[in-house]
Amino acid sequence: MNLTTDQTNGPRRSRKRSGKWIFFLLLFVTAAIIAIWWKSAHSANTSYIKPQYTSNPFPVMVEGKWTEAYAQGTEEGLLIPLTIAQQLMGDGVRYEETTESIILTTETKILHFKTGELDATLNRKPFSLRFAAKKMEGDLYLPLAPFQELFGVKVDISKPEGIVSLFMPGEAIQHAGVPEKTSKGIKLRDGPGKSFAIIEDLPAGADLKLWSEAEGWYKVQSKAGHIGYVSKGAVSLLAVETIPSDAKTEEPFVAWKGSGKRINLTWEAVYSANPDTKKIGDLTGVNVVSPTWFELIDGKGNVRSKASAEYSAWARSRGLQVWGLFSNSFEPDRTHTALASYESRFTMIQQILAYAKTFKLQGINIDFENVYTKDKDNLVQFVRELTPLMHEQNLIVSIDVTPKSNSEMWSAFIDRERLGAVVDFMMVMAYDEHWAASPIAGSVSSLPWVESSIKRILEEDGVPSSKLILGIPLYTRIWTEEPNGQDSVKVSSKTMGMGSVTQLIKDKKLKPVFSEEDGQNFVQFTEGKLVKKIWIEDATSIKARAELAKKYNLAGVATWKRGFETNDIWGALDTALQSRQ
Repeated sequence: MNLTTDQTNGPRRSRKRSGKWIFFLLLFVTAAIIAIWWKSAHSANTSYIKPQYTSNPFPVMVEGKWTEAYAQGTEEGLLIPLTIAQQLMGDGVRYEETTESIILTTETKILHFKTGELDATLNRKPFSLRFAAKKMEGDLYLPLAPFQELFGVKVDISKPEGIVSLFMPGEAIQHAGVPEKTSKGIKLRDGPGKSFAIIEDLPAGADLKLWSEAEGWYKVQSKAGHIGYVSKGAVSLLAVETIPSDAKTEEPFVAWKGSGKRINLTWEAVYSANPDTKKIGDLTGVNVVSPTWFELIDGKGNVRSKASAEYSAWARSRGLQVWGLFSNSFEPDRTHTALASYESRFTMIQQILAYAKTFKLQGINIDFENVYTKDKDNLVQFVRELTPLMHEQNLIVSIDVTPKSNSEMWSAFIDRERLGAVVDFMMVMAYDEHWAASPIAGSVSSLPWVESSIKRILEEDGVPSSKLILGIPLYTRIWTEEPNGQDSVKVSSKTMGMGSVTQLIKDKKLKPVFSEEDGQNFVQFTEGKLVKKIWIEDATSIKARAELAKKYNLAGVATWKRGFETNDIWGALDTALQSRQ
């Protein structure tokens, strides 16, 4: 029995020793693998890499990124892709493929030239380019020199790599440096970590442009133009460089020289004949008149004039500025064609400038309405091309816009933000809240709706308050509600001036009440089965709107239209608008 027991126990002890040996072996192998992985993961990559962008000459860098595009030509006559120019200058670069026209616009300049041609025009005057725009493999390349001269673009072409870096005036760039005590220098790597390959050796004292930060590494650009990563601890922060403008600076155009007075404009509706100035009377406080004199008559850009030298002389004799109104006749097809090309836009501009000089105007008021949404960009371009030439002739540019809404033809085509950046003034036509054919009766311009209209343009579109002018109605509507079957009402309206409403109230011995909801007086009466309603425009509503203009520090007000008012309106508006309380 003892022998059997010993034989049984022997093999068991042998298996235990074998199991421990295997466990330690596995532990050793695992530790070795971890050590190898740790060393591999934490040791520096010593290999070098040539970045993809070096495969061709003149790779273009913007804001520390390769644009995946290349410039063409020579260093002296460098050409950059149209797409890069548009990325940098936005609306300042326009290309019209049908006529091969390239138009560069700034606040003061319009440069027009065509592909393959050196002859150009700068603000309507002949101008010669040193290098022409070219099409290569289907892509358009533009000469860089005009962008340096007009926009102040700064260009660095690195040696010996030939990397092209473009910078815009005002761009702020943080610099970093490799400390002088770093005897061996540091490595510029392809990614944020030592495991990434080396792009370039950076010596002690190297100056770098710092673009961003990631995982304890800085994304930088070297003097050679290469973009890569360096460890944050390996560099020290230096000064912030602000890119200066190499463009020629000019005195800014001052649109309003009204000696602290807010603009108080009234529109003069001229349908056929101009008004008899002897019958206009005193316009207390009004400092600008805008007669509806000019209208687009065809898609070629021709403009009809109803301007009157007599009216212009009358206005100037009273110290009033004249801003002639230019409308598109509210014809969308005609407008589409006229705005579509540089040639037709230029035709409009030439004629408007000629009329302005002939009739001694101080400004132009653009009133384009009923326009296709697809023409939004073309309208912005027209205004960009018009404004510098107007300013060159000391003329003010203003544009009329509706309050923001979903209406395709009356609101959606207006890019208030982009237009507001170009024009001197923007009139918000804050009326027709309830328009002539509205299915429900209501105010032409309730105070809460007016205030909301102002705030949306200020806040959503960023139009400066100093450019915004509040459009005020001098008219209202008498609404008729007629029973039209069970629980149905037919609504119609008729436009009325202030004098007509005052006479109606007097004749019918009505007593208006103030509507807190609408911020204006209201009256209602019946004629048989018909219910009549009027939201009254009078001194009360006019003064309330002037107070809104002051509340939001707007440039002033504009009233539509002279002739609808009662005599007391001008004095009440002037007092409310110009007081500084």
